[in-house]
Amino acid sequence: MANSTKIMALPAVVDLDSLDVVRDGLIDAVETGPVEINAAAVERVATNALFMLISAAETSRRNSFAFTISGTSDPMLAAIDRLGLTACFTDLIKGQA
Repeated sequence: MANSTKIMALPAVVDLDSLDVVRDGLIDAVETGPVEINAAAVERVATNALFMLISAAETSRRNSFAFTISGTSDPMLAAIDRLGLTACFTDLIKGQA
């Protein structure tokens, strides 16, 4: 049976208050199949959340599952750039050159 892609939408504010819920969803998702993170609604994102996404992507890769981020909002892209993490996200973000 083929694994269908699990789509998870990030909240508008991905900070320490929302991190546990996002992390718990990611832990389950990356162990069971491909994951697509919808980041269209993100208005503010904490540094820890970005590192958590990088870690989840690595876990997916080790499990031979795809991990992508779609609809990445401008505030999220700005945070990635500001923190010097562009290289870490280049292969994860759909539609980014």
